[in-house]
Amino acid sequence: MCEDPAFSHEELHLSKAKRIGLMGGTFDPIHQGHLVTAEAVRSRFDLDKVVFVPSGQPPHKAGQIITGKEKRFLMTELATVTNPYFEVSRVEMDRPGASYAIDTVLYFRRLLEPGSEIYFITGADAILEIITWKDVDRLFENCTFIAATRPGYDLSAMERIVRQQLKPGYLQKIIPIEVTAMAISSTDIRRRVAEGRTIKYLLPEPVEYYINKNDLYLDQT
Repeated sequence: MCEDPAFSHEELHLSKAKRIGLMGGTFDPIHQGHLVTAEAVRSRFDLDKVVFVPSGQPPHKAGQIITGKEKRFLMTELATVTNPYFEVSRVEMDRPGASYAIDTVLYFRRLLEPGSEIYFITGADAILEIITWKDVDRLFENCTFIAATRPGYDLSAMERIVRQQLKPGYLQKIIPIEVTAMAISSTDIRRRVAEGRTIKYLLPEPVEYYINKNDLYLDQT
């Protein structure tokens, strides 16, 4: 496993873990919604660790302008450093090419002991597009999906798509969890910065400071 160029000392902390959560995303920027979701899932499923995995080249955002990966990685570290159950991985940033969930899940599957459980944390909106994901069958074979939703979110569309277009039984491997802070979005934060509006308390203070210090998102509309 140490031959993987993305292997780092942070992931050594996972070598004895039995249950981990993987939270991928662009994190442009990371905000309280991400953190509250991760902690809620960690607590509910008694996870040993939650690993935040900033995307290197997110395929679903091809052609869009996103903040440089090192800045996004640093913001993620600043946001998670005080939680001993949180780790940040460079695996997608250091892997060449597009960042696919299946490659990341299989990387951590190799890293963990046999029989360990992986919970892939994402938003319910992303689950609606899961049929388009690379090697979706192998994903379901190797992890359980946690679909974070806002309170009152209608899950019927997600359930219909999974039943109609994926194999029987996959719906049981998607567990919804309501998170009030899911109403916060990176898109809204970037828009607020560009418009000169406050972002205080929408994200951790060190991340807010980093955004202001480096003049991020000022040119976005």
